[in-house]
Amino acid sequence: METVDAFHRGGFYLVQPKGRGHRAGIDAMLLASLVADERPIRVADLGAGAGAAGLAVAARLPKAEVTLFERSAEMAEYARRSVLLSQNSDLRDRIKVVEADVTLRAKARNDAGLTDDAFHHVIMNPPFNDAGDRRTPDPLKAEAHAMTDDLFECWIRTAGAILKPGGQLSLIARPESLVEILAACGRRFGGVQITPLHPRPREIAVRVLMTAIKGSRQRLAIRAPLLLHAESAHSFTDLVDDLNNGRAAYPRA
Repeated sequence: METVDAFHRGGFYLVQPKGRGHRAGIDAMLLASLVADERPIRVADLGAGAGAAGLAVAARLPKAEVTLFERSAEMAEYARRSVLLSQNSDLRDRIKVVEADVTLRAKARNDAGLTDDAFHHVIMNPPFNDAGDRRTPDPLKAEAHAMTDDLFECWIRTAGAILKPGGQLSLIARPESLVEILAACGRRFGGVQITPLHPRPREIAVRVLMTAIKGSRQRLAIRAPLLLHAESAHSFTDLVDDLNNGRAAYPRA
């Protein structure tokens, strides 16, 4: 069972498994909004799943070429089918799907298509559940959600290898992962900018958006919080609604 779902209010469509696996939502759209670059660029979406974030970048930025890297053969097939949808015909020539493990190293990584110094932007929404958390019985969802102890080190190492000097890493994660993320950035990335994402005013952040620049020596900066909803509303704030629907980007400060 599967569904074909509209994003960006019909700007592009995604084929997704129904009732199992990870289904894309606002996390992927907010991640895509971090790419604010009108130049002809090459973008790598690591752990792309069905391709939501990468497709969102391509839909908003007509000069962007996007490669969707996904380890799961089943999810990579969903991504291929998404790209081939008639509704996505205007994006098709700028999107490629590569079935590859983003934790590969050195020659194996390059042979898999994760080529050194090849991309202007890398985006990632890594698995966010601690390996000790209660596991879902759905193996497809478990693979997408459960992280290993060295996940951020492995994924950010790959990002550092495949980005061009001065290229931008963008990710979305849970706040409790920040220590591991910053440690993995190490000397690879600087100019780290972190935006806490809060459901409503005075509520604890549930996600962080982060960007960093390969080789930069700029200091870390904490940006103003981004609120999903107003105090007593269920609808998104105007800014988040624009980001979610591809009408705006969330550029670096």
